[in-house]
Amino acid sequence: MNTIEDSEVGLCKASMELGTRSRRRSPEPGPGRGADYLSALPDDLLLLVLARLGCAAAAARTGLLARRWRGLWARLRDLAFRDVAFPSLQVALGRVAVPPPAVSLLEIRVPGKIRPAADAVTSLLRAAARLAPEKLVFGLTGHLPLQDPNPAGVDLPCFHRATSIVLEWIPFVLRAPAAGGEFPALLKLSLTGCKVDDLGTLLSLCPRLRVLRLKSLIWLGGDDLTTVHSASLQELVMESIWTHRVDIVAPILKQLTLSSWAEAQVSISILAPMIQNVSWQWLYDNGTIGFGLWTLEKLRLQTAQRQGQLPSLLIHASSSWYSFTDEAANFAQEIEKHMVTDFFALELHLRTTGHVFGEFVLHFLGLNRIRSVIRRLKVVRVRQGSWGDEACPANCPCDTMNWRTQTISLTALEDLEINGFEAEDHELDFLKLILHSAPMLKTVIVKLSDEISSSDDTITKKCNIFRAYPSVKCNVYLSSGLMHQSQNCLLT
Repeated sequence: MNTIEDSEVGLCKASMELGTRSRRRSPEPGPGRGADYLSALPDDLLLLVLARLGCAAAAARTGLLARRWRGLWARLRDLAFRDVAFPSLQVALGRVAVPPPAVSLLEIRVPGKIRPAADAVTSLLRAAARLAPEKLVFGLTGHLPLQDPNPAGVDLPCFHRATSIVLEWIPFVLRAPAAGGEFPALLKLSLTGCKVDDLGTLLSLCPRLRVLRLKSLIWLGGDDLTTVHSASLQELVMESIWTHRVDIVAPILKQLTLSSWAEAQVSISILAPMIQNVSWQWLYDNGTIGFGLWTLEKLRLQTAQRQGQLPSLLIHASSSWYSFTDEAANFAQEIEKHMVTDFFALELHLRTTGHVFGEFVLHFLGLNRIRSVIRRLKVVRVRQGSWGDEACPANCPCDTMNWRTQTISLTALEDLEINGFEAEDHELDFLKLILHSAPMLKTVIVKLSDEISSSDDTITKKCNIFRAYPSVKCNVYLSSGLMHQSQNCLLT
């Protein structure tokens, strides 16, 4: 027989072939057989048993036990179809009665064996919307989006009762419902590995949306991918986004998480006056943005995660073989674009083959948003290549003399830390300049390079500069531990 009823017993199979399986009837109690007390339980208790299975297919297979169980799975409030063959899904959803009772969770994860057609995905989503679930999870596992110049579209139906929707790895362009459609109850929306035709239009149909998560979205060539305007949004997460433009207008947004790549200068506009927690990270292609011989690699802005921690801006940069000429203004503007919230600590990680870094660091400290507010400065020098390798030729553009005589006022700076210190002349000049420019400085920590040993007498001699600043507590560390600690200088 080919009826839906006769195929129910095969629902648990991975392929969910509902249309070709004949019914196996369970034996009825009789002479020599025990009474089926479990099947005598009321439906509500049997449904509790089925719910514990966590899988609609497994729940359907209980129909093999006795006729009494058949069809009960379709009355579950939580329905999870995982690794179910696509052709069987719509038939299975058709077995579920429309509310009431209401479906609390509908989870559909289709295995990536055969790529379904866009029309079939649209039809399946409509079948899911018919059940009006409170929570929807829909993913085409393994069906990675294709870089098709003219990708097919999938029309999203309206889920009027849904408070949470998760869509993952749908290899088609998602189109918002037509005019008049809306997601009136939606509070959380998560899109992973999807193509979105018009994110702005989709968000406008979610008047109560509080949490939006976007991950690995596929860029369609327009600007709307990272344009988020929402009057109700409180948390926004954008991860693994490759873009050059971010436009956020969210008047009650409190938490923002973003990780992105950039291959050119970016455009950033954020209006979120109530924001409290920020985790902001951008990776730049090598050679995209730079200053002098230094190229920007990574930028991260992080609000405090624990008590006593300062909101911080972290920069990774490396010395390059070519020079960015006349790029000082562009570099400063690019950095300032990312200052989307206040911070009071600056950390610079510099990968160098021995180039002078003083001018590059002072360029950061000269920015208006940094100079007057920074309380803690940390410079981490990471030498590339072997110790003693000649890095700077004569008249190297990394070292212009004017930075040593530069005047800068770091009125808020209290703590300075330098890691990978080699006590070269340019490093001492930089240290002197900071000591002279920071009247509120309280603590200096210098961690020497791994190549410097405790027997190097020149280190102690070179650190005489601390004598002129008796109010500053100075600590110098070898890689193996504390070398010397003094309230007013490093000398014993």
